[in-house]
Amino acid sequence: MIIAVDAMGGDYAPEAIVKGAEIGAIEYGVNVVLVGDENKIKSCMSSKGLQSELISIQHASQVVEMGEHASAIRTKKDASVVVCANMVKEGKADAMVSVGNTAAAMGVATLKLSRIEGIDRPAIATIFPGKTGPTVLLDAGAVADCSVDNMIQFAVMGSSYAEHALGISKPRVGLLSIGEEKSKGNELTRATHQELLNVPINFVGNVEGRQILNGIVDVIVADGFAGNVVLKVAEGIYEFIKELVAEELKKWPLAWLPLALLYPLLKSLKKKMDYSEYGGAPLLGLNGICIIGHGRSNAKAVARAIRAAKIAVDGNLVESIRTSIAAIKHPAEINK
Repeated sequence: MIIAVDAMGGDYAPEAIVKGAEIGAIEYGVNVVLVGDENKIKSCMSSKGLQSELISIQHASQVVEMGEHASAIRTKKDASVVVCANMVKEGKADAMVSVGNTAAAMGVATLKLSRIEGIDRPAIATIFPGKTGPTVLLDAGAVADCSVDNMIQFAVMGSSYAEHALGISKPRVGLLSIGEEKSKGNELTRATHQELLNVPINFVGNVEGRQILNGIVDVIVADGFAGNVVLKVAEGIYEFIKELVAEELKKWPLAWLPLALLYPLLKSLKKKMDYSEYGGAPLLGLNGICIIGHGRSNAKAVARAIRAAKIAVDGNLVESIRTSIAAIKHPAEINK
């Protein structure tokens, strides 16, 4: 398996990207192609990485910077993220990973890989740490203004991802709303709820924001605006709690002593809450695997993003989504 990694994207590129790629390639047994400025990449590679047969470099002379408009992908033909997408399109890589400019990665992946038939807009699927296991939230920001058809497609794709990539049997799908009753929510939510009752997935009804992490559903469907707000609020709360605990411990130095006894528990708790454990979010609905990571991704997050790409490829995710979408678009043909 070959994973193309945009080595020049992200706040800490290329150092963190290269280090994470080395870790990911060795830990998950995949071939990683680091795409970007060859000299800069080589200067960041460790002796371990240089000796590994799993790591190679594909030179790209241009970079789409974090603050650039996504339209840069049309003028910067040799940008690292563009080269990554071309590699997947041409069959030279099985998946691509980018923690750089999100809009650019989404744009070039959609342009080069094209949408699966029956998918109007691709969606970003973000994984939250739930009480009983991972919870998939989509869309997390790709489509701010959604139609009912978009929401239905998100539900089907999310269910397929949870089943085939995360190994969840008959994943429970919930619709994000302001109340559990089907009559609650805005016009889009109410209409989507009614339509989801007729879709061949395990739809369990509406869920409220307070229920996102309690494990009652495996997939949460939302429009990209609401989904992105949920994602950013969750990130903010996580950072706030870390800073708050650190500040309070500074006031009470001796508090570290009893906490030392709880270290294994705290370490386990941090692992469950840490975004870098999941690494990146798949852009679902394309004829290829594209994993998009946070711009602040460290080496660990990059390695986990590579793992996410491997899981998606191993789970034959594209084909499973294609089959699931065909089932709701052409049910008579599927049931023959």
